[in-house]
Amino acid sequence: MGRWEPDARGRLRLSAMELYAEHGFEQTTAAEIAERAGVTERTFFRHFADKREVLFAGSGDLQDAVVGAIDAEPDDAKPIDAVLAALEIGASLLPSREYSRQRAAVVAANSSLQERELLKFSTLADAVAEALRRRGVPTLTANLAAETGVTVFKIGFATWIADDSTGDFAQCIREAFGRLRALTAGA
Repeated sequence: MGRWEPDARGRLRLSAMELYAEHGFEQTTAAEIAERAGVTERTFFRHFADKREVLFAGSGDLQDAVVGAIDAEPDDAKPIDAVLAALEIGASLLPSREYSRQRAAVVAANSSLQERELLKFSTLADAVAEALRRRGVPTLTANLAAETGVTVFKIGFATWIADDSTGDFAQCIREAFGRLRALTAGA
């Protein structure tokens, strides 16, 4: 496959995932990823800052979509409902279930990647809380809704990749929120 073939970024992502699965994250180099994708190493670095970013490159888009969805919610929406609606929109941005499974396995096998994932989730929670505060939600409520939402997102994701019968990712998020509401009903 030549350099002029379309979707170099997509080919790089898929090649990286294949190599991470075959050889492990630590043992895979950017040069190997580029070679498998049929591009130069320079092209790899035009698309990704480093080999970790292949796994985390979409986090900024996810955050922007979630914050934008919160901003677009009606003024009278409850904070947790605004977060749920926003996370459902964010769920639609994730790659396929199979790719997401592979990515999760790579992250789970490497402690530095787990740490990076936690940092990305923390950054997402901070952005969600800030979006809620801009809507006039008190700080404590905004922080609780944001952290709860991100936790439910993570649980929904784990459910989605673990079981093909669970429906789409957004449905898994709704189910997790429903279970949380049932836990707190009448509290």
